[in-house]
Amino acid sequence: MLPKFIPVNEPLLDSNEKKYLNECIDSGWISSEGSFVKKFEESFAKIVNRKFGIAVCNGTAALDLALKVLNLPVASEVIMPTFTIISCAAAIIRNNLKPVLVDSDPITWNMDVNSIEKKITEKTKAIMIVHIYGFPVDVDPILKLAKKYNLKVIEDAAEMHGQFYKGKPCGSFGDISIFSFYPNKHITTGEGGMVVTDDEKLAKKCEYFRNLCFKKEKRFIHDDLGFNYRITNLQAAVGLAQLEKLNEHVNKKREIGKFYTKSFKDIDFLQLPLEETEYANNIYWVYGIVLKKNYPHDAEFIMKELSKVGIGTRPFFWPMHEQPIFKKMDLFKNENYPISENIARRGFYIPSGLGISLEQMKIVAKKVKEVLYASF
Repeated sequence: MLPKFIPVNEPLLDSNEKKYLNECIDSGWISSEGSFVKKFEESFAKIVNRKFGIAVCNGTAALDLALKVLNLPVASEVIMPTFTIISCAAAIIRNNLKPVLVDSDPITWNMDVNSIEKKITEKTKAIMIVHIYGFPVDVDPILKLAKKYNLKVIEDAAEMHGQFYKGKPCGSFGDISIFSFYPNKHITTGEGGMVVTDDEKLAKKCEYFRNLCFKKEKRFIHDDLGFNYRITNLQAAVGLAQLEKLNEHVNKKREIGKFYTKSFKDIDFLQLPLEETEYANNIYWVYGIVLKKNYPHDAEFIMKELSKVGIGTRPFFWPMHEQPIFKKMDLFKNENYPISENIARRGFYIPSGLGISLEQMKIVAKKVKEVLYASF
């Protein structure tokens, strides 16, 4: 029997998760010292075409660590999208750097690459690429700017497991990249994250700062202040099992995306996710919908109506320049980014987790259409 409420995400744990977890339990290796951590790091780095992987406790920690080891000068500017999760801006600020924002592209919802160059100043030292909702940023123009102005590139590929840009895996671009393994990702460890890079020095620094800056020769004598950002052997065991089914997970996500697009394609007041461009095909980390301006209600109203009929939803990201905490910090004064403001207010996503069934998708599509037309 189908549940009365269909959540926005249900993870899929149907591979070797139990087997590998039992190995951890039977061996007694449940901490960060277990063998699954290294196996997971090496296997994950390989699939994203990186030399080194450093597993951490979550994606936010991965961002913190990536910016920490780049060691950019204090007060340097880092260009990033305003439309993203707060972790991106928070990591920049916590590393004593200044986030500089750009608006979104109205079609892909990613950062507008044409707006980046005019934001570059003498203080700019890096660009943070953030791929949004399963569709990648147009990376090549950013890499060209980075080379032109001698800038570091941090790639936030948190939502991009199994995605490719022009045939190259997301997570392989720039100086350092990060991933998240939260339960709504294509690969989950419950909580968890990964830093990947080709730079051995950066990788060793990540390992050092991840583990409280312990030294092998004198463990409890510290030259630096580090973090406890370690991942456990239990989490890594789940991650390794998930990684073994990544291609299947991506294929299922694309089938979910195709189903919903077919269901909603004739509704003229909806903007649906971009399916493809010359550089990528969507992997639908989530299935997002934006209500066009000819629709009389915003996303918040529709989400409440869908909740009444048992359909879970989530709002889109809220722009960084409109975050109350950053206003308190006097950041982004008098800045306006109309594309991001619009999609934040009129965008939401519907149940599209790996655990969803075809029967549930049919119910979701039916209820979404009923609610939208009833409220029009």
